[in-house]
Amino acid sequence: MPAEPEVFVVDDDEAVRDSLSMLLESAGLSVRTFGSAPEFLDSDAPSRSGCLLIDVRMPGMDGIEVQERLRATGCPLPVIVMTGHADVPLAVRAMKAGAIDFVEKPFDEDALLSTIRTAMSRTEAVKTPAPAAPPAAVAPEVLERLAILTPREREVLEGLVAGHPNKVIAYQLSISPRTVEIHRARVMEKMQADSLPKLVRMAISAGITPAER
Repeated sequence: MPAEPEVFVVDDDEAVRDSLSMLLESAGLSVRTFGSAPEFLDSDAPSRSGCLLIDVRMPGMDGIEVQERLRATGCPLPVIVMTGHADVPLAVRAMKAGAIDFVEKPFDEDALLSTIRTAMSRTEAVKTPAPAAPPAAVAPEVLERLAILTPREREVLEGLVAGHPNKVIAYQLSISPRTVEIHRARVMEKMQADSLPKLVRMAISAGITPAER
């Protein structure tokens, strides 16, 4: 009988691990927690079905390094990265490297559970490594929303996808951080994105590539 899919939580903060365990178990999910990346990698978890919820910044080995290890060994475990506000650039890198999503601390519990359930629903399809599938078609509405961005808004969006904070985008575009904030708000509105993760997902799905500067 196939093993029940599990959510593997990797975070060096014990309080975070405990609170996530309580949340996920109360939602009827099977959970295993690990205090470090090596502890997770040395376990049987990477060979099991489920999904990985991992902090993007940890001592010794961070979430992106773990993700790279899993990809190098052909492990199909879906990865969700957790990030603090200051770590959003790292989380964007993780998404570009194949993570299915990132969630910001403090968590919106409903949004987190929805993201995890989406990842878990992919478990059956990824149990056995297979040749890469063709990229999914971009939703027409995403292309329509991108088309109404001004050139400057598009540049700001590229900066966000590159993982740059507002101050860096402002420097690169020779505008003020406040102006970047205004453009960023307009981009979020036009793209109908209620969060940075959603905006990044849409942009990456549409093949947005940061301009070289």
